[in-house]
Amino acid sequence: MTSFEDRERAEEAKFAHDADTQFRIQARRNRLLGEWAAERMGLSQAETEAYAKAVVQADFEEAGDEDVIRKLLGDITAAGVETTEAEVRTALEAKQVEARRAFLGEV
Repeated sequence: MTSFEDRERAEEAKFAHDADTQFRIQARRNRLLGEWAAERMGLSQAETEAYAKAVVQADFEEAGDEDVIRKLLGDITAAGVETTEAEVRTALEAKQVEARRAFLGEV
């Protein structure tokens, strides 16, 4: 095997590892965001766990964060709690930082 092939495989492995890491951080962020929204809506502990899982699932519908933001805005508003898109986006950013720190702390 040549050194070029070794480097190529190392780059592919790094890319796969980075993609997996990003996926895990994003899933954790979405769970934390779901817990944040559930608290705002006054859900029980069991409802909070189910809702957090639903938020994680919502992220699989399309690429990007817009599907998660739409879900949260719709659900929070439907629960009769006032919120804005800016507030949800701010929470998303804060939970992204929290999830990254938690994940990297575990590694």
